Amino acid sequence: MKHYLLYAIGEIVLVVIGILIALQISNWNEDRKSKKFEREILILLDQNLQSDSALLTKELYKTQTAIELTDRLLEKIAQKKYTDSLNFWMGRIISFERFKSQSSAFEVLKSKGIENISDKRLQIIFITYYDENLFKLYESMNDVLSSFNADWIPVIKKDFSDFKWREYHKPNDAKAFFENPTTKVLFKIYKDNRAGQLRNMKNSLRSISEIRKQIRLNIK
Repeated sequence: MKHYLLYAIGEIVLVVIGILIALQISNWNEDRKSKKFEREILILLDQNLQSDSALLTKELYKTQTAIELTDRLLEKIAQKKYTDSLNFWMGRIISFERFKSQSSAFEVLKSKGIENISDKRLQIIFITYYDENLFKLYESMNDVLSSFNADWIPVIKKDFSDFKWREYHKPNDAKAFFENPTTKVLFKIYKDNRAGQLRNMKNSLRSISEIRKQIRLNIK
């Protein structure tokens, strides 16, 4: 009887050990899959952010140029120097910038769970960029677009004899157009809207740089 009991206990111990080993192997497999997914999604996120950085840098240059040209144009107006150069400057000023983030990898990550990123700091800066920085950027870019549609489209139709997108705008009467007080106000308002857009572009680019730095540390 004693021999049988020891045998039974031994069988139970072997079964328990087998179960524990199986669980350990299962956990190891899950951990391996999780790490594989994390590395793959981080690589995709880095590629998306690289694309965002390139597109944003291009649009930021257009924004900075438009702001600088607005200042120069207002100086010329104050000096009553209405040269043809102003028409070409207005081509760059009376326009708007476009940007859409490449966020497909982040959408996949959200559907799987942000906790799949083991680095908590990286989780936070991902959320900051996609849910905060981009929201503010899109909002400021929409302000510029709304101002273009509401303020400049009527002017283009009424006061310009010719225009070509991002190249030139030619007023019917340059002197009358530039000496109209409303014209200067429109340029100043548009410049202010673009300045807000510029700040948000710079903030977004800083976030991208920080995220990509952290990604590189995590996929070494």
